[in-house]
Amino acid sequence: MNGQVRADIRAGLEVDIVLKQDQASGKLTHGTVKDILTNSPRHPHGIKVRLTSGQVGRVKQITS
Repeated sequence: MNGQVRADIRAGLEVDIVLKQDQASGKLTHGTVKDILTNSPRHPHGIKVRLTSGQVGRVKQITS
């Protein structure tokens, strides 16, 4: 799953996100979803989430 559909994402999932400052390099950050921040059902760049660590980024891959 590529993280573009909001219905596929829920709190507690393990995901890889790209942080705003890492968008140019494409570096991924692994973590657990705490909150879903995107309200629309789909987003072409990935659903924006907050991880339990407090980091915010767009989901690129669901790993769990």
